[in-house]
Amino acid sequence: MTALLVFDGDCGFCTSAVDWLKRVLPAAPAAVPYQWADLAALGLTAAEAGARVWLVEGAQRYGGSRAVAELLRRQPDARWRLLGWLAAVPPWSWAAGLGYRLVARYRYLLPGGTPACRAKRA
Repeated sequence: MTALLVFDGDCGFCTSAVDWLKRVLPAAPAAVPYQWADLAALGLTAAEAGARVWLVEGAQRYGGSRAVAELLRRQPDARWRLLGWLAAVPPWSWAAGLGYRLVARYRYLLPGGTPACRAKRA
């Protein structure tokens, strides 16, 4: 199975970010809005999928900043891989996690964001 990036398709910022990744990363995976995905087959719930971005490959699931780190680690360019490795190990992973949570929480205020981009809270 190939990797699949699952994101919030109702969020303009998220859609723009995924489009940017597809343009910039040489090895960007296929991407699908969670609203169109077979979440059960991916091993995700709607609440999980709505709360953060996911990189899914087979039984492996990476969510939030860890998904971004893993996505970068899979790139052929060493610079992207280095960023991915740094984002996956402390203390850098702590900063990456905080950064991801801040972007996710305030994504409706970022370029491309709309009121529909407000993070859904459980």
